[in-house]
Amino acid sequence: MNELIHLTIDEAAERLRAGELTAEELAQAALERIAATEPTLHSFITVTPELALQQARAADARRAAGSTRGPLDGIPVAIKDIINTKGVRTTAGSRILETFISPYDATVAQRLFDAGAVCVGKANCDEFAMGSSNENSAYGSAHNPWDATRVPGGSSGGSAAAVAAGQCLAALGTDTGGSIRQPAGHCGIVGLKPTYGRVSRYGVIAYASSLDQVGPMARSVRDAAHVLGAIAGHDALDSTSVPQAVPSYLAALDGGVKGLRLGLPKEYFVEGMSPEVAGAVRAAVKQLEGLGATVDEVSLPHTEYAVATYYLIATAEASSNLARYDGTRYGLRVDRGNGLLDMYQQTRASGFGTEVKRRIMLGTYALSAGYYDAFYIKAQQVRTLIRRDFERVFATCDAIVTPTTPTTAFKLGEKTTDPLEMYLSDIFTISVNLAGLPGASLPCGFDAQGLPIGLQIVGKPFDEATVLKAAHTYEQANEWYRRHPKL
Repeated sequence: MNELIHLTIDEAAERLRAGELTAEELAQAALERIAATEPTLHSFITVTPELALQQARAADARRAAGSTRGPLDGIPVAIKDIINTKGVRTTAGSRILETFISPYDATVAQRLFDAGAVCVGKANCDEFAMGSSNENSAYGSAHNPWDATRVPGGSSGGSAAAVAAGQCLAALGTDTGGSIRQPAGHCGIVGLKPTYGRVSRYGVIAYASSLDQVGPMARSVRDAAHVLGAIAGHDALDSTSVPQAVPSYLAALDGGVKGLRLGLPKEYFVEGMSPEVAGAVRAAVKQLEGLGATVDEVSLPHTEYAVATYYLIATAEASSNLARYDGTRYGLRVDRGNGLLDMYQQTRASGFGTEVKRRIMLGTYALSAGYYDAFYIKAQQVRTLIRRDFERVFATCDAIVTPTTPTTAFKLGEKTTDPLEMYLSDIFTISVNLAGLPGASLPCGFDAQGLPIGLQIVGKPFDEATVLKAAHTYEQANEWYRRHPKL
């Protein structure tokens, strides 16, 4: 089992092709790893052994019949528990959906299953994807496999921990303000947020509809390219999905970075940032230069307003999206027989956690009469300025390189009493969502405590190929992804 749990998708696919391994054996290894490590990690809200073995046996039957579906056929994956999966509990990390069984698959889940992927479970996450540490999950926090006393990051912390710990070979996460990239950075894996509109959001439980995106979390850049290739593309069921051709992300990986123009924003090296993080990122940038890229300092002057802008727009959209959880249609209902208004109040009081309530109140206030123009409209105007900052930089650069986070993974409970301090954990990722750009995090070293450090690469709209190529070139020169936590 120990040999199988840290295979890349390509390595596992080659063994499956050669007949050295069956999909059922690979799924069983993942399930055994989950059983052995879940008491420590809590990466999953729901584990699906029956579904996994059923899908794995179907993959083996296809392979025996000579009709394999490609490199993901028979590969164990985890799906963030905010993404609907037919016949499987989907909670969004909330008590209000504790017993909800989805009647359909989200488009991204369906596309993974169509590619032959094997679902081992639904990954733990902050409630309704609202959080930077996974501590807001109603089912308890996931833990970082590099140090179980630390957070894995959020909101896709369970997905990140599961991949890093070898509980699966890849996972799906969602990213509204950094929720794929930040936990990927904290757990030493690769996480990619695609361009807004590149991947369908149909069947993904909404947090902030103009910001949410689904993306891959994987052990290597090549693995992330495999998963992105499977889930990307237009979906008529999602009105925000863009009908743009999807290139071969695997083909884009080769060729190196010679001649690539990279921007290094001066605003992303801030006071209070860990010197070890800053040093590792600058060393990675220097190495990219040595591999043939050119690097210039650039400015994104409205970065300082990104956190405030995000927490006005995201909470306003959350206030609207979460109004549907009222106890009348699905999910939790608390009815004491005192009328409809009391049922609404009691259901939401019992079903929503503290952070979700906080964000609903912030968003409702920002949208209220007399404050809408001053807060929500003003935030949208600043969002436009942030997007224009990136447009100016991309007029002379092919991609931007930054730290993923200002520090490595912090201790569980360290920031729970200070919401603003927690919100600042996403200071380097939020702007990318506001501008709708693709961004990836990959490991670029470790601090003195053995905790991973993340490097973020941001690309032009719909240019995930360049982001992946730059990331792959750096990764292959270092192979940080070959290091695994000792669990």
